[in-house]
Amino acid sequence: MLDDTTRERIQTEVDANDVLLFMKGTPVFPQCGFSAAVIQVLSHLQVKFSSVNVLEDPDIRDGIKQYSDWPTIPQLYVKGEFVGGCDIIREMYETGELKTFLEEKGLHSEPAA
Repeated sequence: MLDDTTRERIQTEVDANDVLLFMKGTPVFPQCGFSAAVIQVLSHLQVKFSSVNVLEDPDIRDGIKQYSDWPTIPQLYVKGEFVGGCDIIREMYETGELKTFLEEKGLHSEPAA
């Protein structure tokens, strides 16, 4: 059961970030292959994003699964909308759907420096 405090913490993060990835580890040091794969996709698209390391907080780790009604981590949120986990993100990337989705949400690739 997702308690109100954890739900509010998750909602605050989702609301505060245009692109948010709940993941295992950090973007620099992902702690699972699935999280690393989503980081790779987002990096390739040059999308600025924030992340939450679920390994640092068991309440968030369990709570995010209940919040989204999605059983696995990582989980990607764009403009408050749950997009999916690793397989969905990879598939959307491969078909070009993810780039289009991000553009429709007003998020464009950052030019390479």
